[in-house]
Amino acid sequence: MISGSGGWFERLRSRRMASLLTVVATLAIGILMGTLISFSVKGKDADSAGASPAPIQIPAPQQLSSAFAQIARELEPSVVNINTESTVRPTPRRRQPAPRGQDPFQDFFDRFFGGPDGNDSDGAGVRERSLGSGVIVDPKGYIVTNAHVVERADRIRVRLASDPPGVPGHDAKVVGSDRETDLAVIKIEPKSPLPAAKLGNSESAVVGEWVLAIGSPFGLEQTVTAGIISAKGRNIVPLRQFQSFIQTDAAINPGNSGGPLVNMRGEVIGINTAIFTQSYGYQGVGFAMPANTVAEVYNQLISPEHKVVRGSIGVVFNAAPNPAIARVYGVQSGVIITDVSAGGPAEQAGLRVGDAIVSVDGKSISGGDELVSEISARRPGTQVRLGYVRNGKKEEATVTIADRAKLFSDRLGDRDEDSDDSRPTEARLGITVRSINPEIADRLGTAPGKGVVIQDVRRGSFGEDVGLAPRMVLLEINRQPVNSEEDFRRIQGQLKSGQDVVFLVKTGRDSPTLFLAGTLP
Repeated sequence: MISGSGGWFERLRSRRMASLLTVVATLAIGILMGTLISFSVKGKDADSAGASPAPIQIPAPQQLSSAFAQIARELEPSVVNINTESTVRPTPRRRQPAPRGQDPFQDFFDRFFGGPDGNDSDGAGVRERSLGSGVIVDPKGYIVTNAHVVERADRIRVRLASDPPGVPGHDAKVVGSDRETDLAVIKIEPKSPLPAAKLGNSESAVVGEWVLAIGSPFGLEQTVTAGIISAKGRNIVPLRQFQSFIQTDAAINPGNSGGPLVNMRGEVIGINTAIFTQSYGYQGVGFAMPANTVAEVYNQLISPEHKVVRGSIGVVFNAAPNPAIARVYGVQSGVIITDVSAGGPAEQAGLRVGDAIVSVDGKSISGGDELVSEISARRPGTQVRLGYVRNGKKEEATVTIADRAKLFSDRLGDRDEDSDDSRPTEARLGITVRSINPEIADRLGTAPGKGVVIQDVRRGSFGEDVGLAPRMVLLEINRQPVNSEEDFRRIQGQLKSGQDVVFLVKTGRDSPTLFLAGTLP
């Protein structure tokens, strides 16, 4: 029995010793792991004290809502509604039955916003009204909008956020426009300084960040919508190399054009320009011209020339050269020319199709964007050294920069068939005129460069009242020759209300000249 008890005691003591050893081992492992964890955390803290970014703080829903509201309050006074009137000569069209599934409000939108059947078609020219938005960028009354909002407008009216209901707004004039970026600057004459928006750096904008769009969709002024930046650098129009858009899913509809896209710091990072839609309305894909581009264009449009001048060497190239083409032509980098403008700077310097431009003034060129950026920033008339590769051999040529708008006027859509240089004038007399090129002169039976041809006459205008009509050749106003659009703008700018105005016109190819006159209201 004693022997039995002694065995039991030894077994108990052995078990206690084992348990004690287990506890000690567990404590030792815990201490070791704690030391390792502590070391790991300290290591991370040490790294975060260096170049690692701070953690992203996600605001609570209430905070985000308050931020939206505050930004809207700050920006709304700088956003304007733009209403334009213009005279158009519609092409009669037969109304087709609505396709199955068409939006039941489409007919309303067409009639109210100048759709396919929204104008009468008596052939005499009709009044067309359009709506858009803009943003004040200078307290003196300078406003940025889209060129397509104000182009060809006979009258532009701007309503400020502070204007009382029922007040028609302020008359505005076009300072300048740029069709390549679809941007324009207009100006009103305010009685006191206006609240101007702040432009931000659009390069710092990132995909996924919150943005607000403010404007007048369908004429509903001061409408605010929210979304995110969906993408950057979207090129949606062929041959428009300066239209690289910010894409957003903030709701943008007809009437939003020209309004601001705003970041969460209350900065304008884009001008809302276009939407992708198959239903005339919002489908979640909108495009805004980046603020950095807006600033560059604005600074040139408010200059004494009131236009954007970009340099060009007169070449066309593949935006993304195929690797196989690069191998066949024996180049590893650069831009391969696919077309050369006849008589342009590149052709005059000896460049031809298949040459690969690899440098500009010694600076390497790896892609088309770099080439366009380098060349377009230079003034016409300046010279550059172009490094290029032909048949595997490096060559160099000196090229004189030309005006891009003149070199590519046909491709860029800046020339109409009846004009050699510019779009119609915007005339306060109620008429639009064009300079006469040789082709028009031959058709109208007049001398080139003598007079201007009347293209449109606004219904109910002073021009219509005195008997002016389309296709007449306007030779003089108050005994002053009118041989260009510039002459017309200058003379009409001198006219005042209550003044007698006498027009000398030629009414047809074999018709004599005659006087038409009236007193300007």
